[in-house]
Amino acid sequence: MSELFAIQPPFPEISPQYDPWDPLPAFRRYGQHRLTSVELTVTNLCNMRCEHCAVGESLTLSEGIRIPLADVLRRLDEVEHLETISITGGEPSFHEQTVRDYIVPLLKYARERGVRSQINSNLTLDISRYEALAPYLDVMHISFNYLNVDDFYEVGFVRSERRTPRASAVKLYERMIDNTRELSRAGMFVSAESMINYRTHDKLVGIHRLIDEMGCRRHEVHPMYPSAFASNLPVLSLDQTRQAVHRLLDGRNPELWMLFGTLPFYACSFLEEDQQIITRLRGEPNVTVRNDPDGRNRLNVNLFTGDVYVTDFSDVPPLGNALTDRLDEVFARWKEHPLYSSVGCYCPGANCCGPNLLVADTYYKDVDFSTRRAIV
Repeated sequence: MSELFAIQPPFPEISPQYDPWDPLPAFRRYGQHRLTSVELTVTNLCNMRCEHCAVGESLTLSEGIRIPLADVLRRLDEVEHLETISITGGEPSFHEQTVRDYIVPLLKYARERGVRSQINSNLTLDISRYEALAPYLDVMHISFNYLNVDDFYEVGFVRSERRTPRASAVKLYERMIDNTRELSRAGMFVSAESMINYRTHDKLVGIHRLIDEMGCRRHEVHPMYPSAFASNLPVLSLDQTRQAVHRLLDGRNPELWMLFGTLPFYACSFLEEDQQIITRLRGEPNVTVRNDPDGRNRLNVNLFTGDVYVTDFSDVPPLGNALTDRLDEVFARWKEHPLYSSVGCYCPGANCCGPNLLVADTYYKDVDFSTRRAIV
């Protein structure tokens, strides 16, 4: 498979020192948040129904016609400071035709423009679909919240309308593991994301070791917040989340890059336990904490309706439509939205852009972060 990776990116290697999806470098460059990242929802179809899926309510059994690719590329061309694109769903590779006619051209466009690319996938389908992406893709992002096939079956199909046979789940699980190992061996940057939730918080070290064994280049860790399928699931307390992070840091492979995102702990907190965990995260080798792109430098475009959102799982209504609006104009509209000011703070002392919408709503409804400053 090595020949599939013959096209090398003409820009720096993605690493703990260079994470182009973090909005902070662009904020420093321009003195304000600019639209540098666009997320494209290319399908509402998926072969799984994970209980934690942030877009679960939008998943369908059939879908309509997408916006013509030429119109999508025209809108991307208009984004003055575009640095990254993300392709999401559903399962983007659900149909081979979508991969061939839509995703590969988008990735080629990104590569030719010098824009970094990511696709969100479960890697459970035929490996040929992912091999087709390999020459142009920067990051293959997968969800991985399992210690074994029993976890996979219990988590991944709990929201299916019809009960999925366990034998079918076993095949998908084994294919996911095999695909991840094979693509990693061939040079693909696979980043596996785990949720910190009521099922995983005491299993994360074991999950981390499996991710390491599969050859993934990065382990992403994000607490789960109420959204879509996860809206009625138990929410961990802040103390439970802290303990889970400490256990994971104790048991991790320090050679594997670990990226934390949407953590509900901030350097402006007066709580000693928050200050301790922030200090530890800063000192751990190959650990980074990403400022969340959603609400800061990224918009989501639904390629069926054209609707443009601040994120693909937010309750905020569409801010515009790609059929009629330039994306930079939509982003400027978002910066005038009342919700923007609630998450639009920036603390140079902590390199922190504040909480995202879901974090603020879950744990900090009455906190004005713009009035706080870093303590550690």
